[in-house]
Amino acid sequence: MLFDDSYKTIQSPSEGIFRDRGSKFIAYAYPIRSEDQVKPILTHLKAEHAKARHWCYAYRLTPDRSVFRINDDGEPSGTAGRPILNCLLSADITNVLVVVVRYFGGTLLGVPGLINAYKNASLEALASANVITKTINDVYEITFNYLQMNHVMKLVKDENLDVLKQQFDVDCLLRIEIRKAQLNHVLARFDKLENVKQKYIQTI
Repeated sequence: MLFDDSYKTIQSPSEGIFRDRGSKFIAYAYPIRSEDQVKPILTHLKAEHAKARHWCYAYRLTPDRSVFRINDDGEPSGTAGRPILNCLLSADITNVLVVVVRYFGGTLLGVPGLINAYKNASLEALASANVITKTINDVYEITFNYLQMNHVMKLVKDENLDVLKQQFDVDCLLRIEIRKAQLNHVLARFDKLENVKQKYIQTI
C-alpha cells in the first residue's frame, strides 16, 4: 500500500443541536492538535453551560488516526462517547474533538434514545463543519552557518517549505515543515550543502 501522506480534519469550530423529549444536546466540534487542548475546552464549556447535566466527548488524534478517547461523563456506558466517536470514524476525520453538552429535559430517553441523540447532535456539528485535507508533515530543525544563508533560503523557496521559526545570527536556525512525500528528496538536497545540520523534531 502506498503511504498516504494526507488526512482529513475540520478547519474551524462548528456546532450542532439535537432535541428529544425536552432534552437538548448541543454538540461542539473543534480542530485540535494535541490532548493538552481538550481540558481547557471542557473547562470553558462547563463554565458556559453551568446548568447542563453532562459534557460527553470523543476525540481522535494523529494523522494515522491511532489515538482516540471517549468519555460518557455519567451517562450509561456506551451511550455517549462511543456514538460520538463513531461519527468521527464514519467521517474519516482526525485531530478533532467533539463535545456534546446535554441539558436534561425530565424524561429518561433510554439507551437507544441516548445513542441516537448523541449521534445526531454530533452529525449536526460535523455537517456544519468545513472538512479540509491536510498533508502529514515532518518538522525539522536546520542549523547552518550565516555564510550558507542564501543556499539554504533558496532551497526552502524552491521546495516551497513552510518556515515555522527562524533566527539569523552567526549560527542560524530554521524550523521547517516538510511534507512526508517530499521528505527524502528535500533532506538529500540539504545533505549536499556544507555545514548544514538537520534534526528531526516531530510529525504533525
